[in-house]
Amino acid sequence: MANINSKKGVIGILTGGGDVPGLNPAIRAVTIRAIREGYDVIGIRRGWGGMISIVRDKDYDNSENFIHLNEQIVNRIGRTGGTFLHSSRTRASHVPKVNVPEHLKAEYNQEVNDLTPEVIKNLEWLGIDYLIPIGGDDTLSYGVHLHKQGVKVIAIPKTMDNDVPGTDYCIGFSTCVTRTLEMTHNLRTSAGSHERFLVIEVFGRYAGFSALLPTMAGAANRCVIPEHKFDIERLTELMVQDRFTNPSKYSVVLVSEGAMMDQHSEMIFENQEADMFGHKKLGGIGDIVAQRLKELSPKYNNGKRINVINQRLGYLVRSGAPDALDSIVPMAYGNLALDLVLEGTSGRLVTLKNGRYDNEHLEVVTSYKKVVDVNKYYNVDRLRPIYSKFETKPLFIMASD
Repeated sequence: MANINSKKGVIGILTGGGDVPGLNPAIRAVTIRAIREGYDVIGIRRGWGGMISIVRDKDYDNSENFIHLNEQIVNRIGRTGGTFLHSSRTRASHVPKVNVPEHLKAEYNQEVNDLTPEVIKNLEWLGIDYLIPIGGDDTLSYGVHLHKQGVKVIAIPKTMDNDVPGTDYCIGFSTCVTRTLEMTHNLRTSAGSHERFLVIEVFGRYAGFSALLPTMAGAANRCVIPEHKFDIERLTELMVQDRFTNPSKYSVVLVSEGAMMDQHSEMIFENQEADMFGHKKLGGIGDIVAQRLKELSPKYNNGKRINVINQRLGYLVRSGAPDALDSIVPMAYGNLALDLVLEGTSGRLVTLKNGRYDNEHLEVVTSYKKVVDVNKYYNVDRLRPIYSKFETKPLFIMASD
């Protein structure tokens, strides 16, 4: 075991998957509360990637793999975006041979390797009593796996897609919506100046929350989401109508990266390389939509073509400092996690449901896919949100039921 002078015990914390604003405030909240309650805190670098890379030798320099946290360290980063612990899309139970750490290659030499035994040994060597992973459903699904192996896990949901099951809110979503609104409204000046269609591609692999909610808030006339295959002819017709009724003669559509036209059998990928969770990098549906809108526009615009401004927001919506909600919610989530530690409880996911902070069985993360309920929230003919029955709905309206 590492040379750690524990008080009540040791808490480990890591961040995995894509970065979002709000991760550093969550790390800060966990660390400060833990230290004040008498715990030592270890930050694992690069998510599960750092967890598999630790060399269990007290004389080895593991500074690339973990760091002992204190208030001075986390206070400096608590107001900033991203994650100072860094991140990766490592799946410790499915590590390709090429990604096996050098010191483990002799023992783990299959094409795909389960390094879970090493993770558990490393947790024991570090003396970690509770592990707090912050991530989306991929990162947290491995947390579920560790929980079933007997590791004390308390998870914090993070993803700008807001699609972790069991909670209405995931860290990063509010800033994503805020940035999408701001950038879309900025791009309107060019669309209006040139009387064009404005096509904006946003994140959202399986769930369309990050396109649907900004559209509901006025960012766009229409949106297309992964939960419903759309007819490009119908979208063109609607966009032409929207443009005609707009005094500035332009119209806007938000396109989720996972959206599909009804004639497509699969999503559009940037390349065919998959990560350890089996996901290929999405990107390009916005380009296709933009091209087809231009080609089809004369059919609905008295024979005249309408040109297109096409923009992929990409990492711009997940970079920079967190907004107010993504500063407040991570603080609350971090303290919720420590409440559970102090109760001696594990195997839980901290949550926000119906406007109240709570916690849920960790297994909820892998129990179902959280996606937009199309029947409740999306008008498949009008390709836009349903604007009705808001009474008693949660803050972000399209929550997990």
